[in-house]
Amino acid sequence: MISFIISICVLIIGYFTYGKFIERIFGVEKNRETPAVRLRDDVDFVPLSAWKIFLIQFLNIAGLGPIFGAIAGAMFGPASFLWIVFGSIFAGAVHDYLSGMLSVRHDGLSISEIVGIYLGGKMKQIMRLFTVILLIFVGTVFLIGPAKIIDGMTGNVCGIWIWVGIILVYYVLSTLLPIDKIISKLYPVFGVAMLLMAIGLLIPLLFGDYHIPELVPGNIRNMTTYPEASPLFPILFVTIACGAISGFHATQSPLMARCMKNESLGRKIFYGTMITEGIVALIWAAAAMTFFGNVSELNAAMLANDNNAAWAANEISLNMLGGIGGILALLGLVAAPITSGDTAFRSARLILSDVFKSDQKKIKNRLFISFPLFVIAFALTQIDFGIIWRYFAWSNQTLATVVLWTITAYLIYESKAYWVTLFPALFMTMVCSSYILVSPEGFNLPNDISYLGGALITVCTSLIFWFYTLRKKKDFAAI
Repeated sequence: MISFIISICVLIIGYFTYGKFIERIFGVEKNRETPAVRLRDDVDFVPLSAWKIFLIQFLNIAGLGPIFGAIAGAMFGPASFLWIVFGSIFAGAVHDYLSGMLSVRHDGLSISEIVGIYLGGKMKQIMRLFTVILLIFVGTVFLIGPAKIIDGMTGNVCGIWIWVGIILVYYVLSTLLPIDKIISKLYPVFGVAMLLMAIGLLIPLLFGDYHIPELVPGNIRNMTTYPEASPLFPILFVTIACGAISGFHATQSPLMARCMKNESLGRKIFYGTMITEGIVALIWAAAAMTFFGNVSELNAAMLANDNNAAWAANEISLNMLGGIGGILALLGLVAAPITSGDTAFRSARLILSDVFKSDQKKIKNRLFISFPLFVIAFALTQIDFGIIWRYFAWSNQTLATVVLWTITAYLIYESKAYWVTLFPALFMTMVCSSYILVSPEGFNLPNDISYLGGALITVCTSLIFWFYTLRKKKDFAAI
């Protein structure tokens, strides 16, 4: 319990201290006109109030991530607390803030275009394809996931595919309509509901008969049932993504970069929402470790239910939240992923509109770009959900790694403290390269070989990056 409370306090302190430090490094210009004002089109570029943007951004980046990922991460034990806290403060929130502010500075450009500015045209083309594929994965995951949850809650009356169809219709509308028609009206309500659900879980955790394991040396180990099959490094650092660092966030931030009225709001909107998500992930991880008795019993329960995090989340919310659990579960476990799914498609539309220089004021242009995305996503629903989720998890963290290297390049070109993203970039490069080598969905190599391979990839990536940025810095200095 003490470790859990300290972890929450450290996250909050991190926002007010390290968050301000990162803000000073970037250099906010309060009098600089933002894209929302300068490029207003009342479709995507629409000035919104700060509190609305905060809740929309929070819901965009949250989805099922800090719930499902935290429950799966809790199976490793209290070590997950450390990753959530330090990952959120020093990696995730820094990644979200600086990528979001770079979008603000570059007229609300999508992340793939920003990568191209700082890492070159070839990387831009790669990232355009990679990012759109990731967003389609996200849309598919958040199409099937909530449909399964709703079907379970309603006693399988309609069937999953009816719910998939209903959710898909909503996705089409929210992707095509101006951002202030559906998203800015519904998201704040759902955002508050998700926060209330987290607070509702926090109260019994603090005052009920629950025993949260402490962060003592004996507990900082791999506590999964088969630790040799899922090594803590790197599996934990990919399993818990949205509660620590997630490349998906960088695809969502441009949506809000096009709605901000002032650069000074960036720390609240980008850094603050990541810290908030970290707190939500901490609460769900703690709830998962205690609701079933302990970490061992959590692993046993998950194994008996095919490692179904949706089942665990439903059980936890309905039992720990009492009478209001059903309502909050519906809003939190269903609305949250749906609202991440629709903005995934919206982000994909914006990326493709940047690629093809397509004016999005006309709805026919929006429909022309969006329709193929929905067709592909629906086709992917025919593939096993678990496979889609695993590939999404790795590609998500890989995107975060590329974004960290991009921000590092920007900071080098601007002669700023580039180490704030260099160290997270190195760490995440090692995580992602080791993961794809050791995981069953990757090359399934022995641990020692995977770690060696990951280290070699990290060193090679670092050298290539260093020589590239030294050469390009001269070009940026001449601009």
